[in-house]
Amino acid sequence: MSEAAQQAAAGTAAQVAPEIALKVNNIEVIYDRVALVLKGVSLTVPKGGIVAILGANGAGKTTTLKAVSNLLHAERGEVTKGSVEFKGERVDKLSPNDLVRRGCIQVMEGRHCFGHLSIEENLLTGAFTRRDGSKAVKDDLEMIYDYFPRLRQRKGSMAGYTSGGEQQMCAIGRAMMSRPSMILLDEPSMGLAPQVVDEIFEIVKDLNRKQGVSFLVAEQNTNMALKYATYGYIMETGRIVMDGAADDLRDNEDVKEFYLGVGGEGRKSFRDLKSYKRRKRWLS
Repeated sequence: MSEAAQQAAAGTAAQVAPEIALKVNNIEVIYDRVALVLKGVSLTVPKGGIVAILGANGAGKTTTLKAVSNLLHAERGEVTKGSVEFKGERVDKLSPNDLVRRGCIQVMEGRHCFGHLSIEENLLTGAFTRRDGSKAVKDDLEMIYDYFPRLRQRKGSMAGYTSGGEQQMCAIGRAMMSRPSMILLDEPSMGLAPQVVDEIFEIVKDLNRKQGVSFLVAEQNTNMALKYATYGYIMETGRIVMDGAADDLRDNEDVKEFYLGVGGEGRKSFRDLKSYKRRKRWLS
């Protein structure tokens, strides 16, 4: 191939390759300087993408998100190996506040609204780090109400007396008020009715498409996550054991059996399988 052709091919590849918003490089996380929780976790989130981290409770999904958002120190955890890059810059040594100012924010598992504040007061706390004036904040508040009509109806209600679905919407809306380019969303379906979960994921899809917000979603509801994500990582015991395009994971027989509740022909039930056989199949 001529030099001109090679340059043209390189230029085409550069145009096709998506810009990376978040890159987690082979991180290791230890709690209390003793408990090894994450072991060599690596993942990427393209700019404008929705990426899911899947797995059972205790697999390491939440710890991965907290390693990115720098919230581990509050729980006596730390990243001891590897690195985290956001928009091409290493950020694992920054404070959570600095990371929010750079455009990356986490919506915690369990919603964690300020129960004694109204819905609108909760939303306004999300704009605390902004310095672009009250008009911009007011405009964004209206935008949040357009995405979450239920919050407009309940904006004067104390958050602690609203439903679980409304609190989850409030938590996402509060994160959006900081004008993020990436949201780390932890277990958005937890404890919610299926209809509400559908509504929340549809709003996530709209925020991603219309506002260009990238999402890294940790979720046990594999079926729902793979419906909206473009790429997924499956975790077990602190490791990534499988990854791929969402469509490919949905069609994978192991994923169907262990996470989607669909058994393949002639396959044993999950209860009958030894854990080492399961791991061997994942890693083969």
